[in-house]
Amino acid sequence: MVKFSDNLIGIMNILTLLLSIPIIGGGIWLFNRGSTDCDKFLVKPVIALGVFIFLVSIAGLMALCCKNSLVFCIYLVVMFILILLLFCVTIFVFEVTNKGAGQVVGNRGYKEYKLRNYSHWLQKRVNKASNWKRIKSCVYDGKICENLGKDNAGILANEFNNKHLTPIQSGCCKPPTACNFTFVMATVWNGNPDVTSDPDCHSWSNNQDQLCYDCKSCKAGVLANLKNDWRKIAILNIIMLIFLINVYIGGCCTYGKHCTDDGVFGYKVSV
Repeated sequence: MVKFSDNLIGIMNILTLLLSIPIIGGGIWLFNRGSTDCDKFLVKPVIALGVFIFLVSIAGLMALCCKNSLVFCIYLVVMFILILLLFCVTIFVFEVTNKGAGQVVGNRGYKEYKLRNYSHWLQKRVNKASNWKRIKSCVYDGKICENLGKDNAGILANEFNNKHLTPIQSGCCKPPTACNFTFVMATVWNGNPDVTSDPDCHSWSNNQDQLCYDCKSCKAGVLANLKNDWRKIAILNIIMLIFLINVYIGGCCTYGKHCTDDGVFGYKVSV
């Protein structure tokens, strides 16, 4: 029974080890492929997670091979910390992304987003000048609005209004519908911002380097995109948690069985 338990934990640790390799490799590939500092910054947590899982798996395999209770105990402690961190991160992600949704305005094909609809924690993050400077740089360097203008060159206003836009395209590349601006091109709109109380109308500029990058709608669009991505990550975290919890439970059972033979910190433990 002990041998079977050892083999099972060994197999599960090998699977975890193999899982970490594409995570690290994919992260390094994305890091080297990234054309901006923002691209590289975003993949650093992915590489760190892969390395952490890799090291934990190595520790588990070493503990099984060496039959050392102290090494196995350290492995279980680290595994418990990893599970706890993943659990806390998952709960946190669901909590801060619980609010916020796009709204259809004026029978448009796209939705528009309001910053006030998102959690206060997320609002604080994007309202902080240093954070928004980096995020805005990411949006600009990604050429999201530039590509929107190129892809929709020459279309009419009603055709544009029926288009599906991503949250960032809707919030950053055009003024809010409430501004009642006149459509010229996808990223060029004319109008008088003084006729509305929406501050985003005053932030809008036909300068292609500015557009609505300083608008609250742009920040809301970024958060809407972030919410979708974080929810996907949270689902993956749940799957990873289920797997790691099973590895941890099996590891605890194996550790308990070996304690009777090896002893722990100088004394025997009966199971």
